[in-house]
Amino acid sequence: MLAVRPAGKQSLAAAQEAGGGRNRWDGVLPVQTVLVEWPDGHDIPTGYWISNLPATTPAADLVRWAKMRWRIEHDYRELKHGLGLDHFEGRTWRGWHHHVTLVTAAQAFLTLRRLDPKVRTPA
Repeated sequence: MLAVRPAGKQSLAAAQEAGGGRNRWDGVLPVQTVLVEWPDGHDIPTGYWISNLPATTPAADLVRWAKMRWRIEHDYRELKHGLGLDHFEGRTWRGWHHHVTLVTAAQAFLTLRRLDPKVRTPA
């Protein structure tokens, strides 16, 4: 982990917006943490993440949250391809809402099944 002050238009705009109102922006970009993944045996790092969480955040939490993206992408893929999130072809808000509600309930059920230690797995 490394503390940096990122540069660029997006960082500058975010700092100016956050400093608006009562707390005027003093022109100094806030310090952020860079998390670098560099596995043993690799010549170069394999991943980078920038975090605006407090510097006191434990490294284990930063790593867990950085790697959470894979889980979210996996769940979204399962929602679309396995449970039919993208199959809705209706025209009403109510129909779309029912469809998304049922797909979300199915995803919750599958997630709870997957996490239940008592569930037998197929041979």
